[in-house]
Parts: sequence; C-alpha cells; structure tokens
Amino acid sequence: MSKDNVEIAAFVGLDWADQKHAVVVQEAGSDQRDRFALDHTPEALQNWIQSLRDRFGGRPVAIALEQKRGALIYALMHVEFLHLYPVNPVTAAKMREAFHPSGAKDDPRDADLLLDILISHRQHLRVWTPDDALTRSIQLLTEDRRHVVDERTALTNQLTAALKMYFPQALEWFGDLHTTRACAFLQRWPSLQQLKQATPSSIRKFYKAHGYRGDDKREQLVADIRKALPLIHDGAILLAGSMKVQTLVTQIPLLTEAIERYDQKIAALFEQHDDSTLFGSFPGAGPALAPRLLAAFGSNRARFEFASEVQELSGIAPVTEKSGGGLWIHWRLACSKFLRQTFQEFAGRSILQSDWARACYDLLRKRGKSHHAAVRALAYKWIRILFRCWKTRTPYDEALYCNSLKTRRSPLAAELSVAEKSALT
Repeated sequence: MSKDNVEIAAFVGLDWADQKHAVVVQEAGSDQRDRFALDHTPEALQNWIQSLRDRFGGRPVAIALEQKRGALIYALMHVEFLHLYPVNPVTAAKMREAFHPSGAKDDPRDADLLLDILISHRQHLRVWTPDDALTRSIQLLTEDRRHVVDERTALTNQLTAALKMYFPQALEWFGDLHTTRACAFLQRWPSLQQLKQATPSSIRKFYKAHGYRGDDKREQLVADIRKALPLIHDGAILLAGSMKVQTLVTQIPLLTEAIERYDQKIAALFEQHDDSTLFGSFPGAGPALAPRLLAAFGSNRARFEFASEVQELSGIAPVTEKSGGGLWIHWRLACSKFLRQTFQEFAGRSILQSDWARACYDLLRKRGKSHHAAVRALAYKWIRILFRCWKTRTPYDEALYCNSLKTRRSPLAAELSVAEKSALT
C-alpha cells in the first residue's frame, strides 16, 4: 500500500525553530489537540519519537512541517512509522494571511495551521520519501558546490570592480582573475606602481615558477608593463585598492581549491551510481551537469508521475494567468532556483553538441525569441526527454531521437535537414 493511502493513527503539526519546536498532536477520530514545545536536542527528539511509538503502538503518524532539509527532518526521516508531509512555506503563509489578516504570527499558531492543512488537504500533499544515501550525497554536494562557485564569482566581481578603479590593465593582462596565477601575481604586485618597480627578470621568474611556458606572451607582457601608464596617482585610493585586492586574492584560491575537491568527490560518487551512464549519455551534460541532472530527478522513480511535475518544480514551465478576457503568461517565481539553473545551463550546453537542440534553438530565435527565452523553451523539451529516459532507465540516443522527429514530421525535422545539408556543403 502506498504511504499516501495508509490509515493514520495521529496527525502532527510541527513548526520548526532554532531552539524549540512548537508541536500540536491530534489523534485520528478525535477533536482534542495536545500542544507543547519540544527542545531541539537529540535527547528530546528521540524521547518524543519513542513516546509517539509507545502511544500509538508503532502505527503510522503523519507530520506536517515546512521543510525538506535541515537538522529536524534529517532526525525524523528514517523513523519507519513517521510519514513526513512537507508543506510549501508559501502555502502556509497564504493560509496564515487568510485566517489572520492582521499579520500576527507565533510558533504555536503556525503548528496548528500546519495541522489544519494536513488534516483538511492531505490529498493535495505528498508524503516525503528520501532518496538513498548515495543520491542524497550527490544532491547535497552539487548544491553546495554551486554555492561555493557563486561565492567565488562574487569575490571575483569585487576584485574586478576594485581593479577598474586604479589598475585596469590587470583585467587585460590576466584574463580569468580567479586563476591561481592571476591571484598570486596580484598578491605580489597589487598595483601598477609596484609592478613597474619589479625587474623584468623577476616577472619572468614568477611566470616560470607558476608553470607558464608561453614565452612570446610573457615577453609581450613585460613590454606592456614597461610602457603602461597609471590611471591614478592618488595615494589614498592606491592604498585602499591595494589592500582590498590583496584581501580578495587570498580568498579566491581557497574557494577554487574547494571547488576542485567538490568536483573530485562528486565525480567519485557519480561513478558509483546506477544512473551515471544514463545521465552521462546526454549531450552537453559533462562532468559538472550530469551529476546535477541526476540530483534533480533522484533515484526514486515514484517521485514524479509526469514530466510536467519536473517542469513546474524547476520553474521551467511558465505560469498562465487568466482573468476575464485577459491572459498573462510569465515565468514561475515559486520554484527551486538551483533546479532551474541546472536545466537552463544544460540546455545551453546541449546546443553545442546536439543537432536537434541547435535546430530547436535556431528555430525559436527565428520566431523572435530572446536567447534566454529560447534556452528555457529548449530546456522544457529536454525535461520531457530526460524524464522518459529516467522512467524507463534508458540512456539517451541522439540518432534515435532525430529519426523520431523526422518520422513525426516535426517542424524541427526541416531545420535538421537544412543543417545537415549545410554541413555537407
């Protein structure tokens, strides 16, 4: 029997907090509610779980809470008789606004609200079934890796802004500022004035020590430094700018090293996963995006029944609003930003390696779509293909799909034929 259809012995509303959790329990068939606060300690949680087991004889207990991750749900998710029903925070907020227009909010009241939602609208909620440990490891690591990348990007943007203020030549000379060599160079010579005091031999030694073998480019850089002129001579700006640059370039390499460690660990775990061949078969996925696609779908094939669920969860599917004779189609705001980013980045990469994806993108651009709108529309199509392959455990076959487009006489088939003819000529 599905967990969604089992007979529940009791219903629980649990409002999470940092120190204490507000809990309200209502036994099935009863209107009486027990309310109390639960300390956020391992001992208190385990004692409460045992009390529920003893009170209801190990029969299923449904718990509504506003999270899918965190210390609380991690402590509860493997208890066999607890059925966890995550409630979207937006849903809870709208219900709170409907019944409490004043905006008043407190944890016990929120716990009651979650319990009301669970009892009255359980058919619209889905019991949460965690993926296996390997899949969850990949899911957590890929998200954390992305956060580290975003942190490095933010620091690199700050570095770019600082250099533009007093040392703009560095932006042309070093290319990607997050590289180890660029950061080490700026750590040693954070301003043009300091750099011009260095001898050409010391600059050559620096590049040789950092494994740079481009002799022509190195000599060109030495010549550019010799004839370069400072943008400013203000001592205060030079001092503040140099200090900021040196501070930033000590942090960026640490994040780069962290990203490399994440890549190694994710690659090792991904290789162990049963679905690694499946998600690695998609054109443009590569070592970074294939694990993220796996993380997006997970290993539980019962999690999604239709591809549209993935399209909506990720925010790739647009929202249609109708009112009277008006119609407004816009992109989805309430969604997983990480999933949307994953599918959009994959769709963008696939254009370079998939014939039909390139044809689809070109066709959408001819119809007046912007680049980002065309990529989102392509991602919408890719999700259906990914979903089908995931459900049937079948690796992707580019030739098979392109042939199916021609068999169905899809508009993309004509674009494919044009592309094939162009390639031959």
